[in-house]
Parts: sequence; C-alpha cells; structure tokens
Amino acid sequence: MATSAVAEGQQSLNGIISDPQSKNLTDLPTELLEHILCFPVLKNVDICNVSCCCKRLHDVCHERGKVWGHQYKLRWPRLQRFYRQNECCDWLREYKTRHRVGIQIRRTVESISKRFFTEVPCVGQVLGDSFAEIESLGMPEHFCEDELLFILNSDKSKSLTLKYYAKKILYFLRQQNILRSLKTFLEQPAEQQSALEGAILVDQYCNPLAEVTLNSVSAQLDEIAEKVKKMLKIKNSSHPSLRIAQGDCFVVEDFELQTQVVCALNSVLYEQLQYKGNESDYYNPLNSYIHQVLLRRTGIPISLSVLYMTLAHKLGVQVEPVNFPNHFLLRWCQKQRGSEDIYDYVYIDAFGKGKQLTAKECEYLIGHQVTADYYSAISTTEVLLRMVGNLLNIGKRGEGNEKSYQLLRDSLDLYLTINPDNVQYLLLQARLYFHLGIWPEKVLDILQHIQALDPSQHGAVGYLVQHTLEHIQHKKHPATPEVKKRSAAEHVEVQYSVGLIMKHKRSGYNCVIYGWDPKCTMSQEWITTMRVHQLSSGANQPFYNVLVQDGTCRYAAQENLEPHSAPLEIGHPEVGRYFSEFANDHYFANEELQTRYPEDMVETLATVQDLYHRLTPGSGTQDQAPAADQNNQQAMAM
Repeated sequence: MATSAVAEGQQSLNGIISDPQSKNLTDLPTELLEHILCFPVLKNVDICNVSCCCKRLHDVCHERGKVWGHQYKLRWPRLQRFYRQNECCDWLREYKTRHRVGIQIRRTVESISKRFFTEVPCVGQVLGDSFAEIESLGMPEHFCEDELLFILNSDKSKSLTLKYYAKKILYFLRQQNILRSLKTFLEQPAEQQSALEGAILVDQYCNPLAEVTLNSVSAQLDEIAEKVKKMLKIKNSSHPSLRIAQGDCFVVEDFELQTQVVCALNSVLYEQLQYKGNESDYYNPLNSYIHQVLLRRTGIPISLSVLYMTLAHKLGVQVEPVNFPNHFLLRWCQKQRGSEDIYDYVYIDAFGKGKQLTAKECEYLIGHQVTADYYSAISTTEVLLRMVGNLLNIGKRGEGNEKSYQLLRDSLDLYLTINPDNVQYLLLQARLYFHLGIWPEKVLDILQHIQALDPSQHGAVGYLVQHTLEHIQHKKHPATPEVKKRSAAEHVEVQYSVGLIMKHKRSGYNCVIYGWDPKCTMSQEWITTMRVHQLSSGANQPFYNVLVQDGTCRYAAQENLEPHSAPLEIGHPEVGRYFSEFANDHYFANEELQTRYPEDMVETLATVQDLYHRLTPGSGTQDQAPAADQNNQQAMAM
C-alpha cells in the first residue's frame, strides 16, 4: 500500500510539474502532502514552520491529522501502546503535553543531586520531596515514566547522575502503582483472589524496574500446561483435561483421572523441564520471585507450590496451599472434597519434586510433631503473608548494605499493606527508617499508630519519638559540607584523587575513588578490627572512600591502592551519585563532588595522562592526549 501511495503521489507530482498552470506545492493532493510531511527527516519545528506558510498547509497539518500523529509516534514510540490503532485524537495537544512533561521531569531530576547529595552513602536514601513534586505535576503518569525511561536509555557512559536519580524516581513511582494494585486485589472476595496474581504483585513490588506482568507469566504457565496435556494424551487420549480451554474453570472429579494429571505434571515439571528446590542457595531472594523461578527453574517450597497449584488448577485438579511450619506444602483430597480429616489428604512437596506424603511423613520432613491446625488449607492472603515473611527474614539476615536494606523496606511495605496493624512489624519499620535517617515525619505517624494499637509499647515509642524530633530539627539546620583542597598543607601526603580507577594491591578488587581523608577517621574499634596497625604506615596515612566493583563501599589505605593499568567501568549502583560521566579511563566528578574536592579533577586528569604516557611505548611528553582527556580539559576550562 505504501509503494502504491508513493507511485500515485509521484504520478500526481509529475502531472503538476508537467502542467504549466499548476506548479505550487499546495496544489498537491492532501494525501501526498501528508506523505511528504511524514518523512523522518522532518522534525516538529519543521512542521510548525510549514503550517505557518499558508492556510492550505496549516489545514494539512491540523492537530488531529496524520502529520502530527506521525510526529508524536516518531518522537515517543513507547507511548503507542496507550492508543488504539487509527485512533483519532488531538495529536498536537498530546505532543505539547508530553514535551512539557519531559521538560518538567528533567528539571526536577537535575535539581535532586544538589538537594540530596551526601558524600557518605546514605543507605536506603529516599527522595520523598522530589517524588511528591513529580506526583504533583498532575500529568499523565505514562508520560512521566516515558521521560524517565528516555533518560535511562540515553548514552550509557554519560549523564550518570541524571540517570541515578531518574532510576530512583521511576522505582518509587512504579512501586506506588503496584501498591495500589495490591490494595485493589486484597479488596476482592477471597474466592476470587489468585495466589499467582498475588505472588506476581509481590515480585513486581520488589523488582519494579523489571518487566514482569501477569500476562507474560500466565503465558509461560500455559506453555507448561500444554506440555502436560501432550504427555497426558499419550496415556489417555480421551482425558477430560485435554478439552479444557485456557481460562476455563473445570474440575476433574474422578480420582483416577486426577492421578493421571498429577503424574503427568510431575513428569513434565521435574523430569522434562528439570525444576527443583534450590537447596544450595536457599536464602537467595530470587527464589521467591515468580519470574525468576520460571527463568532459573528453581525456587523454595512456597514459590514452587504456587506454580504447581496454578498448573494443577489449569488441568482440572484442585490442590490447596498448606501453611506447614518450615516447609510449605500443598494438599490433595483423596476422599470427598471438603473433608476435615487430615488423613483424607495426600500432601504434595513441590520443593521435593512433587513427592506425595502422608500426614505422618510431613512431620518427619520437619523433625517434630505439629497439631492438626497446621494441615488446614489457607487463604491467598495467608499465602502472601508467608511469602513476604520469607523475604523479610532474608532482609534481616542481610549484611547491612544497600541491597539488604532495600529488600527489608520493600518486604515491610508489602507486609503492612496486607496486615496494617501488625505492631511487631510497624515497630520494625519505624526503627528501620530511624536507623537510615529517612522519612522522619512518616516515622512519627507510624509511632502514633503503634501507640494507638498497643499502649504497652510506650517505652520504645517514646524513645523513638524523642530522637526523631531531634532529627527533624537537625535537618532544618544542615551542617556546611567540608571542602578539601589538595593544596592545603595538611593534605600534602594525599597522592590520589576522586575519579581515579584503582586496584587494591592485596585484595585485587577494582574500584573508583569518591572521597579521601588525610588520615584514617574511623573509630579505634574499626581500626583494631581491620588490623590497620599491621600496615607499614598504620592509620597515619591517607585513606580513600572507594566504590568497589562488587557493589560494596570500602575505606582503603593509600599504601594498598594503585592506579589501574587498564581502567574499566565500575559497575556499582552508587556511581551516579558522585560522577556524571565515565571518560574511558577515569570518572568525571559531578558538580556536587567537585564542590567538596575542587582541585581533584585537575589532578585526576594529570594522573591519567601520566599513566597513558608511561604505558605507551615511545610516547613523549608532547604526544597527543587521549580524546576523552581533551574533552574533559575543555569541560574543566568551561
């Protein structure tokens, strides 16, 4: 059709050219004018200029027409999914709105670093004020998200600080949407709540930047169900489960037919597809995320049980979740459905390759006896609480780094959305926020809620209220950041500078410097624990704050560091907090870090150039510096 339109347009154009009475562009048919004005080389400014030429072209470029629709879709292709095909809308207004949102979002993100920068990483830092600013723009949410994604997908090694804060804001905005979806899900009648959908909401909240959807996960499970049907067909070509269409609610009543389904399901899931319980890395949070269980084909009892139960239901077999202590199980009724007798059920261990257990064998599994209550079926809400509780425990077991604190925060958010009056976890959330120094106003709200629920907590509540109020007062009068100049006499022994990519001589790790002290400033306890006294210069030498390739932040002695002979990017999540660009052999400090170390970038460039000349055979002092260094010198001069 496109070729035909072009051919017709070419004929019309040839006709106009050959006709001496008709040589104006405006004499062309509307369809051909639209085709010309949709050429990719024309930008929005060009279309604006064209539409101002005359009434004819202004009419062709009308706001609901093809030309502005093309401009909009060309500029923001990710937004096309929000419009129906051939939808007629005011494309010019949509273009202006999206453009305005982009400017406002970018301005907000650019301003964050100046307001929230801290030289020492604030684990779990949140930017509540900026999130509120973006929410208060009152603009379509998908426009905001599209601009943040546009920032994140720009040149990989540039605008690192902008990307760092854009990622944090996108993380927050998506989580707020998922929480709203979870609350809506929990308001549904219990019989309409799907354990799979609830588990996906948990997965999405903990991984808001991953593209995890109910449709994509369901499609993968449908594929597995089809594999089971193929195997079932070999055993019994007339099995009723073979006639179940996707989305149908059908229950196979005959026990022998149910047994055939379960056997086929076990064969496909555990033998053909090789799903298994993750015994070697049991406490990895990935085991709890449904999309990761499908990707890695391994998980823990509850996540594998959710998949197993969903597949069984798709094939007409009703199995129910059992909140067994230390090992989540499923139960499958062998007698009349709805029986209260625990011995009328077989218990399925999805973690143990679908092994079927009697009630007594379940006790052998955990090594002690339990009451009959533990064999009862539980609701979807209880399944989610167990799943989130597992993530909470993993977060509490963590190493006190950014990743474990984030998991603890996310799982607390989820747990308290499902069970908002749990005093134990409300108090844990208040203590966590207090420890991280974030959201003091929210801490006070949590403490007030705790006091109303359980007045006996007044001791713990009073202590936290007092210190939170002190924190709020302290925020009103922030300390002036220290400025460290290399030219100062007390800094004469400092050899290295921020932005240099280093190698640790003893541990071998790669890192980038984001701060330094002329002498070790850590406590005596830390100095003793880290055996600093065994170093040749002990604590009486410069120490450097470094971001390490493995995602940790460390404090390293000068004698243990050396410039990396083959500098490489450091894949640390906090790089963007301090640096605006990776310049092939070093990092370029952002404005905030340069304010604190105003003389360091000149030193960094000199060190990099010196290293370049020393490592390049035959290069003299007059050799041309690397292009990246030239660009950075120009930037410094500006």
